[in-house]
Amino acid sequence: MACGNPFFDDLRSKPEVIDPPQDEEIMDSESVNDPTQAAIKPNVTVSSSVRELLECPVCLNAMYPPIHQCSNGHTLCSGCKPRVHNRCPTCRHELGNIRCLALEKVAASLELPCKYQSFGCIGIYPYYSKLKHESQCSYRPYSCPYAGSECTVIGDIPHLVAHLKDDHKVDMHNGSTFNHRYVKSNPHEVENATWMLTVFSCFGQYFCLHFEAFQLGMAPVYIAFLRFMGDDNEAKNYNYSLEVGGNGRKMIWQGVPRSIRDSHRKVRDSFDGLIIQRNMALFFSGGDRKELKLRVTGRIWKEQ
Repeated sequence: MACGNPFFDDLRSKPEVIDPPQDEEIMDSESVNDPTQAAIKPNVTVSSSVRELLECPVCLNAMYPPIHQCSNGHTLCSGCKPRVHNRCPTCRHELGNIRCLALEKVAASLELPCKYQSFGCIGIYPYYSKLKHESQCSYRPYSCPYAGSECTVIGDIPHLVAHLKDDHKVDMHNGSTFNHRYVKSNPHEVENATWMLTVFSCFGQYFCLHFEAFQLGMAPVYIAFLRFMGDDNEAKNYNYSLEVGGNGRKMIWQGVPRSIRDSHRKVRDSFDGLIIQRNMALFFSGGDRKELKLRVTGRIWKEQ
């Protein structure tokens, strides 16, 4: 049912997460994020023709109430209706305010597998709960945690670990302690942020240690923080400490690693890590303060 008119090409966007309707006839009370609470039914299939009926001709996403239709019966999602200037994208007739209740009832009768089935999710969900479940599904793939580029690779943890090692040439270390030295010849160039990423393997898990420079207001600062390659509920089982110092002084940070579900930028901009002002960093570096030489040590441990 895709529309071939290029006018609508730029209207296509990612699906929004829409809460299931509150109508008791089409609302399912099962948990949207626990496959064990969803019915596990083998060989559940929905014909392609039904899927096409529920596909918006403009954005090509699944439609959710209210589903609109023109006087000729062509349907359209509520998100695209205002963007087509109240004209049916199929026949160009005026849309009006006709709601396709029959198609909404058809959708309410459907149960579909999670789109992350190939990653291990075995749940079968009512049509109106499926989208919300997928936004929270524990099997949904992770984004690449590499901060040096806008990498679009996604996958499970083993895939991302191999990707970081082979494609980004990230340093990989075994063990729960670390001792790293960061050197920069011109620490005044903060605009082109200095960053480094090291991956540690310990306790059967993987952790990403980030170190970079960025501008905090008018002041250039350095930050080091740890991210856990897994979900937030697992990350909370671990703690880590970071220490940096020199000239008889030192700074210590202790915290809980953030899940890579939180983007690198989100963690950095929340200042959830060891923050070192440039003047202090140069003091720790010693010498004539014209070169950054920081040694960051730390360890990771598991809460008992």
